[in-house]
Amino acid sequence: MQKSQVLLVGAAVALLVILFAFGRTVPRSEKKPMSSAAPMQGGQDVEPIAFSELLATAKGKIPADKLLQVNTIETNVVRGDVKTQKIAAYQQLYSTWDSLNQLPVAAYYLGEAAKLENSEKSLTFAANLFLAHLQHAEDPRIAKWEAGQAIALFDQAIQLNPANDTLKISQAMVYMNTGEPMTGVAKLREVVAAHPDNIDAQVTLANLAITSGQYDKAIERLEGVLKTHPDNAKVLFVLAESYRSKGDKQKAIELFEKSKQFMNDPELKKEVDSYIKSIK
Repeated sequence: MQKSQVLLVGAAVALLVILFAFGRTVPRSEKKPMSSAAPMQGGQDVEPIAFSELLATAKGKIPADKLLQVNTIETNVVRGDVKTQKIAAYQQLYSTWDSLNQLPVAAYYLGEAAKLENSEKSLTFAANLFLAHLQHAEDPRIAKWEAGQAIALFDQAIQLNPANDTLKISQAMVYMNTGEPMTGVAKLREVVAAHPDNIDAQVTLANLAITSGQYDKAIERLEGVLKTHPDNAKVLFVLAESYRSKGDKQKAIELFEKSKQFMNDPELKKEVDSYIKSIK
């Protein structure tokens, strides 16, 4: 999973980019705990924006020649009787809106193409576009709409491959990022119940426990995972963050140092070193 597809749960806890990609970012040392499991740009009390409104707003921001181009392609979608023609038209709309930096609209058309293609790969790619953008959406109504789009695309992909736990974890993250953390947690627990050895799901649940101040629960879960995966850098890293959040700085530093032994990226090791220095 790419870094842009991963939700960050806050500066005071282990970043989920560590969970999925071990990218070149580590937490800052602020100690203020978060009050919720994830950002809630599109909470439950927010109504999603209608796509017609989103599209009309986007059309009002583009040059006349581009608007003519978009309207022409839209006509091709309406007239296209063959599925392949509609897919091609939707992909054209995606490319056009993407070039105009209207990302939610672009993602919508890619999603429509993916639904018609009905392949796990295309559905997952489109869903992850929504997941990546909704994290930064300034309008909660847009974030809520994007979440709904992503969830539906993940649902269709999961139907094609029910054994793909990565899809289920990604969908859970959408729920947790849009004001439905317990729905997301329930889905993660389903994954863990079926596959206790799924490190990504286990570490995500532990990370969520950290954000809600349940440090002992996070530690208990990760210590259990560590028994069978003693050399897993992300498990060690988030376990270290659990102890740091709890206030056991010495144990945290010991585990951060140990996690570095299993990292292959020299630059990431340097960032972890800097993080360790910041909390001493």
